[in-house]
Amino acid sequence: MVYVKASEREDQIVAAAVQVLSDVGVPATTLRAVAAEAGIPLGTLQYVFPTKDKLLRAVITTVIEEISRALRSRLELDRGVEHALREGVTSFWEKLVDSRIGLQIMQYELMTYSLRTEGATDLARLQYERYGAVVTEFCEQAARAADERCAIGFDTLGRLALAQIDGLILQHVADPDADRARHDLNLAVDMLILFADPQPVVRRTRRPGTTPTNTR
Repeated sequence: MVYVKASEREDQIVAAAVQVLSDVGVPATTLRAVAAEAGIPLGTLQYVFPTKDKLLRAVITTVIEEISRALRSRLELDRGVEHALREGVTSFWEKLVDSRIGLQIMQYELMTYSLRTEGATDLARLQYERYGAVVTEFCEQAARAADERCAIGFDTLGRLALAQIDGLILQHVADPDADRARHDLNLAVDMLILFADPQPVVRRTRRPGTTPTNTR
């Protein structure tokens, strides 16, 4: 048998789990089905992930990393918050929504599964904390790189962006219409940018020996 590093085996199993979860849904997914998709014995999978809960946590972490890569793939952080939001959200939608509806359904199923499963309720909180944090972080980084400030806190901006995108994804999943979804997505980003109101930081002229301060 060919030796496979533990990290590579874990990645192989998680990729198989994402595929199975996207195809048949969370309730119908079993460790045996994931092992079959990965092409490994069930015992090997159970050695790496002894329980379904541990596997689902790894899936959530992997999906969040994929979302982060999609959001950042076309970013030029020094172009500021507006660019970050427009390019990030558009790239995310193109890569992970337009052609991967099953992935989106899976994420909602993971949330409801965790909320209804004793001992797994923190999975839902983990999902949404990390989703919001991804947007918060890249907007804050863009603001710093472009020397901008926003009218609202970046954590608030992250939560609001998540709420808008989440709602549009749900509508698109329930009634797919690519043109309508893209139109509404553009308007949602326009509203976010207007609310955030990113502006250049104005720096006061200072006398020698004084500490510089920022003004809004």
